[in-house]
Amino acid sequence: MSRPITAIIHSEALQHNLSIAKQHMPNSKVYAVVKANAYGHGIDNVYSSFKTADGFALLDIAEARRLRELGWTGAILLLEGIFSAQDLQDCLDLNLSFTIHSEHQIGWIEQFHQAAQFDVYLKMNSGMNRLGFHPEHYQAAWQRLKQLDQIQTITHMMHFSDADSDRFGESGIDYQYSIFEETIRDLPGERTICNSAAILRHSALHSDTVRSGIMLYGSSPDYPTHTIQDWNLQPSMSLRSEIIAIQYIQSQDSVGYGSAFIAEQAMKIGIVACGYADGYQRISPTGTPVLVNSIRTKIIGRISMDMLAVDISNIKDAEIGSEVVLWGKSSNGTILPIDEVAASSGTIGYELMCAVTARVNFINQE
Repeated sequence: MSRPITAIIHSEALQHNLSIAKQHMPNSKVYAVVKANAYGHGIDNVYSSFKTADGFALLDIAEARRLRELGWTGAILLLEGIFSAQDLQDCLDLNLSFTIHSEHQIGWIEQFHQAAQFDVYLKMNSGMNRLGFHPEHYQAAWQRLKQLDQIQTITHMMHFSDADSDRFGESGIDYQYSIFEETIRDLPGERTICNSAAILRHSALHSDTVRSGIMLYGSSPDYPTHTIQDWNLQPSMSLRSEIIAIQYIQSQDSVGYGSAFIAEQAMKIGIVACGYADGYQRISPTGTPVLVNSIRTKIIGRISMDMLAVDISNIKDAEIGSEVVLWGKSSNGTILPIDEVAASSGTIGYELMCAVTARVNFINQE
């Protein structure tokens, strides 16, 4: 028998979450973002659920090639664009569109002399200060691209730094959005501005294409302001394992490395086949929520490489082989949102789902 830890990928949840994006932005093309191997879910595991999207967005040409191998013939966008002049040949061969965020990328296109008609996304840095042309340089970059025979269409692109909060203006996006609007006012072309947070919180925005990412995978982009229940999203990944040993401890007994947990009373402890080598956060503290036989309890002590301990003192039917849900949905449907688990560790759901390691068995489930 193989080690019992398993990542269950819920195909119906993926489909449902994509439908929520479409409901919020009915007049936009909805791209499914599958970067980082589909946020740790596996591109092969999510492809069939996302085939009704208008396109896919990702980072790596290898991932784009895999989508083509799976049969996708529609739009694929490279969100970080090309990383070398050689990438342009792959974009031509695989029919990929790509982001342009720097002068040297434009230079590579100017030097590419094969017959090509690329669809590019010109990115503006309107305050994120990560990628893109500053507003005062944006129109010059657009004019430079417009003159190239290798370019077929130019889509205006930006990325909000605070669509999940209210840091800039009353809505959280006013400042950056106004800069974007002012800069592209006299330039033709479609636009893409909305990520998951903007799709859910600012659906009145005009975005010809939206980039639906974390919401597809059952994590709220603005947790704890809104939960997945508030947005009608469903968990798409359930990390499940089992109790493989039980310990009965007394008051003042310790649990785990460093004796980080000292019992204040007699306790029944379940040892679970899951550790940081499976991708679970080593920094997850005592009190991090977990489900045992669909009943909420907590982790105690330090996370080990291959195991962790949970309090099963009040779970009468807990025994060897009992189901443990680290996040997601139990076999009877009880939900432990990944956002709650992440918050306990001072991180976000994105990181947890992306961190699940290769030694965990992945299973698709309707």
